[in-house]
Amino acid sequence: MDPIGKKLLDIATKELGYTEKGDGYTKFGEWYRKNIDGDHDEYFTTAPWCDMFLAWAADKADVTGQAGQFASTVDHAKWFKKNDAWGHDPEPGAIVFYDWNGSGDIDQIDHVGIVEKVDGHTLHTIEGNADGYKLMRKTRDMDSVVGFGYPSKIKVEAKYAPRHAAPAPTVDQVGAPAAPARTHEQQHSPSPAPEHVPAQEVVLGGILAFVLCGTVALAAGRAAAAKAPTTPPIRVRKRGKHHRPATPVALPADVTPADLDAADAGTTLMPAISLAAAHAAEDREFWGRIAHLEEDSELDFWNTLHAELTDSADDRYASTPGFR
Repeated sequence: MDPIGKKLLDIATKELGYTEKGDGYTKFGEWYRKNIDGDHDEYFTTAPWCDMFLAWAADKADVTGQAGQFASTVDHAKWFKKNDAWGHDPEPGAIVFYDWNGSGDIDQIDHVGIVEKVDGHTLHTIEGNADGYKLMRKTRDMDSVVGFGYPSKIKVEAKYAPRHAAPAPTVDQVGAPAAPARTHEQQHSPSPAPEHVPAQEVVLGGILAFVLCGTVALAAGRAAAAKAPTTPPIRVRKRGKHHRPATPVALPADVTPADLDAADAGTTLMPAISLAAAHAAEDREFWGRIAHLEEDSELDFWNTLHAELTDSADDRYASTPGFR
């Protein structure tokens, strides 16, 4: 038996007894219209369906490449002949083509079926649209047979799947070490469980540590730069509010603001003042603020006493006449 034909027979046996509808509708014609005909022509829904049944069965058996998918029996027979799968010897599983006029001409083929059993010159077949309306078993002689198509003789090229067409590796597979080939002895000897290397976790951890170290170093550098003095430390006493004039000072008639700007541009600023000069300035400010106290009678008494003591000390230590 033809092995491909055997698969078709298994599908066909399950559909025995199927009958077309009153208007000629069949599920095989409707399937052909939707899935095979490029124009989806409504004609096929109610068209003669003997060959469309075989196309449907080939699809269900997943042997479309060897059995073909046709609605025209003439085109189907020529396809077998073109592929060197045509002959005149009956065998179970072969596709049988008929011409009711017995011409033997491939262009005059009227009907098609599949051979289930061969008994001498008698064929036992399963045919769709048999007697014009039903899927059934039929017994026929060889007089009307034009020829046979042998599905197993159709050479179907193996589908080549290049390596780059394989699905992309998953995240867990990236970086995973390839498993070495095991010998026969290794396959039957106990071995420790393979160590799992979390490659993704290691890479992500390294990147995170690098970013964290960079952030800390950047923050430390900014803090050090902020603490570094930009100019030498100079102790300068700020002027108080009492140094500010209450009202703006009027410029002399012969002095303009431009003259002041020019003079200011030519002035050399001192970078710093000495500690002694600063203390002297403080002393002058202090005595200036208490000068009005000299009019106080009590303070005047102490000043007179201080002067007399100073004069007596000078007399005691004088060594020449008329020293005072």
